[in-house]
Amino acid sequence: MQPTVEEFDSEDSGVQDVGPQINGLVVQILETMSVLLLRIRQKLLEISILICVILLVFWVALFLYGSFYYSFMPTANFITPVYFFYRTDCLSPHHSLCSFPVANVSLLKNGKHQVMTYGQPYRITLELEMPESPANQELGMFLVKMNPYSKAGPIVDRSARSAMLHYRSSLLQALGTVAFSPLLLTGASEQKQSVMVELYSEFKDDSYNPIVGAIIEIHSQRIQIYRAHLYIFAHFTGIRYLLYHFPLISALIGVMSNFTFLSLIILLSFLQFNLGGRRTRGKAVMQQEENNEPDDVNDQSEPQDEGKAPERFDDIGCKSVEAEESIPDVGVEESEDDSIELAEDEPTCEAGDGEMILRHRNLSQSMLQSSQVLTDTTDKTYQNSVGVCSSC
Repeated sequence: MQPTVEEFDSEDSGVQDVGPQINGLVVQILETMSVLLLRIRQKLLEISILICVILLVFWVALFLYGSFYYSFMPTANFITPVYFFYRTDCLSPHHSLCSFPVANVSLLKNGKHQVMTYGQPYRITLELEMPESPANQELGMFLVKMNPYSKAGPIVDRSARSAMLHYRSSLLQALGTVAFSPLLLTGASEQKQSVMVELYSEFKDDSYNPIVGAIIEIHSQRIQIYRAHLYIFAHFTGIRYLLYHFPLISALIGVMSNFTFLSLIILLSFLQFNLGGRRTRGKAVMQQEENNEPDDVNDQSEPQDEGKAPERFDDIGCKSVEAEESIPDVGVEESEDDSIELAEDEPTCEAGDGEMILRHRNLSQSMLQSSQVLTDTTDKTYQNSVGVCSSC
């Protein structure tokens, strides 16, 4: 069976009805997608700003901790070589040295900065590498002196300590030589001893006369030395002890505390800024409302006046109706029919906006018609009365 024209029309009408719905659905989907993309972009922007602020606060906290550590922590240790000099122009053939070995040591880092911090105790030790030679074994005890001096030149303090080689018997020396002979033959080991001489156990630098160097002197003309080093170690206590011996834990605690403090400052400032902005906005709104109050009063008074006009008009209409009712009927048939029509179109004194206007219009039309009817009836009565009088 072939489809009829009505079926084609119905299918076309169905397609036309579905088309606007599809278009509306597509528009709604596009709008929702645009709103969703806008929200996602806004959230990504907020997250990126938050991450940047967090990184900035973290780097500031790390910089603050590093600055505190650099300024608060003194030099932990300082090592410098000691080079002795002596005279050899003596006339005595019994001694190879004509004077005591003396060394002038600088206690400035890079020749400019102070090594020691004021008020910090330091332990100063001299290390002497001495061979186990017969001359050193026969030397016995010897004296080591240290005289630190300030920049102006005078000596600040004096220290003197005695030292000697550790005793080793001939049998022990022979056994050690046999046991370490491969190392001794290859040069990997030497027959020497390291003598540590503690010159100061707790030395504190004076802020008025800071030391810049020291003179070290060994009171012996037969001593033999391979090399010498001066060690300066800081003796930390309290917070400095924790910062030096537990650096990772101290750094973590310090950076996190700085980060928390800076975050609280930023958060409180942000909240105060928002509250201040809201207060200013509230004051502005209140001022605007106060400025707009007279206009609102005028606007409110006008509708009230407009509302009173229809009520007065209704009162006038009602009074007119009562006046019409008080007019005596003349006794004509046409007037009775007109009065019936007037009764049907007679407006009632009820509240309303659109209905009142229509009723007023009907009232005006009915008043015109009633006035015409009254004029007609009066003319007829006058003619009748004139006729009666003329017949008389």
